[in-house]
Amino acid sequence: MDAQFDSINVRELLSAQDLSDPTTPLSAPDLRLLIQRLDSHSLQIKSKIQSYLLSHHQDFANLFSVCNVAVTRSNQISDDVVQLLSSISDRPIEAEIGQIIKKMSATTKEAREKKALLELVRAILAISEKLNGAREGLRNGRLRFAAEELRELKKALRISDDDRVDEREPVVYSLLRKEWSECFQEIQEVLVRFIGNAVRFELELNRIRVKYVLNIDGNDGIELRTVLEALDVVGILDYGLAKVADLMIKHVISPGLNFGAPVSFVAEVNQDSKVLTEAILNIVPSNDPKIEKMDGETIYSGIIQVIKFISNYICLQDESWIRCFGRLTWPRISELIISKFLSKVVPEDASKLADFLKIISCTSEFETALREMKFISASDNKDNQLSNFAENVEVHFASRKKTEILAKARNLLLQCDFSTLHEYPRNNKNDRDAAKSPELVDLLFLSGRCVVSKAAIELMKLVHQTLQDVCVSSPRVALEFYRAARDALLLYEVVVPVKLERQLDGINHVAVLMHNDCFYLSQEILGLAFEYRSDFPSSIKEHAMFVDMAPRFHIIAEEILQRQIQHVIRSLREVLDGADGFQNTHERQQFQSANLSIDQVVFILDKVRLIWEPILLPSTYKRSICVVLESVFSRVTKDILLLDDMAAEETLQLQSLIHLMLESLISLLESLAAIQVEKSQEGIASTIDDFIPSLYKIRKLAELLDMPLKSVTAAWESGELRSCGFTSSEVEDFIKAIFADSPLRKECLARIKGDW
Repeated sequence: MDAQFDSINVRELLSAQDLSDPTTPLSAPDLRLLIQRLDSHSLQIKSKIQSYLLSHHQDFANLFSVCNVAVTRSNQISDDVVQLLSSISDRPIEAEIGQIIKKMSATTKEAREKKALLELVRAILAISEKLNGAREGLRNGRLRFAAEELRELKKALRISDDDRVDEREPVVYSLLRKEWSECFQEIQEVLVRFIGNAVRFELELNRIRVKYVLNIDGNDGIELRTVLEALDVVGILDYGLAKVADLMIKHVISPGLNFGAPVSFVAEVNQDSKVLTEAILNIVPSNDPKIEKMDGETIYSGIIQVIKFISNYICLQDESWIRCFGRLTWPRISELIISKFLSKVVPEDASKLADFLKIISCTSEFETALREMKFISASDNKDNQLSNFAENVEVHFASRKKTEILAKARNLLLQCDFSTLHEYPRNNKNDRDAAKSPELVDLLFLSGRCVVSKAAIELMKLVHQTLQDVCVSSPRVALEFYRAARDALLLYEVVVPVKLERQLDGINHVAVLMHNDCFYLSQEILGLAFEYRSDFPSSIKEHAMFVDMAPRFHIIAEEILQRQIQHVIRSLREVLDGADGFQNTHERQQFQSANLSIDQVVFILDKVRLIWEPILLPSTYKRSICVVLESVFSRVTKDILLLDDMAAEETLQLQSLIHLMLESLISLLESLAAIQVEKSQEGIASTIDDFIPSLYKIRKLAELLDMPLKSVTAAWESGELRSCGFTSSEVEDFIKAIFADSPLRKECLARIKGDW
């Protein structure tokens, strides 16, 4: 059968002789022949298939029968499934099963919760019974038992120092914690009372008495060791011993360190049938007049006796208790030893360093003995304060010197009377009297001399002396001296401005003197490095610096000077405000008011000259007074030029006021010009008008007040008025204020505007 369906080769059905070329086209007869042969071949195939089916009829019948049976069975199964689903939907058994499971889960959970609650109740009852047992033990004198119960309950109740509470825990836990705290406070108070009863400070008898069998509130026969054990168990040993430690330092250690009043300590022990009942430490003041003061060996020996008494008869030779007492007392004991003994025997000069080395040795032996007694830690360096202090003797020596230097600097700054000022000759290097004046000093980097306070001179002497010590000292001491020199200079900045605060708010010689001080100090500071740096120890050379301080004092000096200048300018402005802008000076009252203002201006300027000229450097004096004069002349010129209508008589009065002011100030101006002559000899060519631009302008204004209109216009056109500082608008307003409206005025105004 398979052979019938093999592929048919169409070319075999054709009759063409040459079919090797696949591109050869078929003719119409060939196509008709091909169709006929295909039809014939198709009929043959159909016949063969029919024959095959007939020969295998039984096989095909069996196959179709099997398929029919399979379809029937699948229909039966489908009907059974439908019936099963119908029966299940009519009776929901899975819902019943789910409800049963839920009930079982709820019952199990309830049983579990009841079990947990029962366990919680049992735990609460157990804790409550333990608390009651602890209280009962405390009442019956079983202190250690009560302490151990509280310690276990603290863990059970999860009590911590941070007081954090878990919000999920039962409320009853908070109540139990509160009850535990009350019980803890109760046992704490009882134990502290026992300690107070055991260790008594009998000050009237100069002794300490320790009892070992204690009786309080019906609790008889309680031993001191039991009390200490209870304190240790409950974790409040340091609290229980704190008061004893404090009183021990106050009444025993401190008197033992009283430098100049030596004492000794004698221990007594009372026993009953070989049982220790009482121990006494007697504090015996020395009555030997030959003993003037105590040395290090005596002081340390006495303290060791006290600590041995504490270790043997209070802490009962228990190392942990001794260490606890040491932690409570040693920081204060070491501070007392340093402040009352070691700091007072620090040598003042190098010749006494050998004696101090003995004290260093005694101090080291003292700390070693305390370590052996477990009073201080052998590993914690914080307990070595005494050795560290004693071994750093050079630093302490330098520290004391530094303190003395700063104290001396502070005292001379506070004691100096800046208000007392002697009459010094004018700054002149050739003047013999000036050369003898101690407060008249030369400046390192500027020519000229200036007056400074005695405090500034003494301060620089102290700084120079300190820096000389730096050059010959060891590196550690030199470093402290170097810092002392810097700090001494900075003290001026801290002390003097506060001391002279009121004077700085007024016009007086104190403020100017402080300006000179700061300027002088800035100059001196700049020279310190040049003078001493090469002789400094190599370790100091690396970071020794003074140049950073010089600008600070220079800025302070400039700020003080500018503050004085502004005070003067403010006073002059207030006086000129009384002139009411120099209006209506042709009226008698207004003229007198303006004249009075000019007189007051001259008076203030003369006063300022008397204060500034003898003290300030000539260049500084000239610069400052010129700033003040510029403010006066510019103000007067501005007020006059702002007048919008001036009568002929008024212009003459204004001119007379200007002449009066300039004539009154001629002495001041000549003194400034004289200073300029000195500067000219040094190669600086300048005139007084260069420092006071408004001076030339106000002089020209006086001329303009009686000058004809054409002359005013010609002066503008020639550039003369512009060179004096006048602007075109000022000249126009001036012409409008003085000259009546006329064709000539219009012409002149146009020429000034440049429209002509």
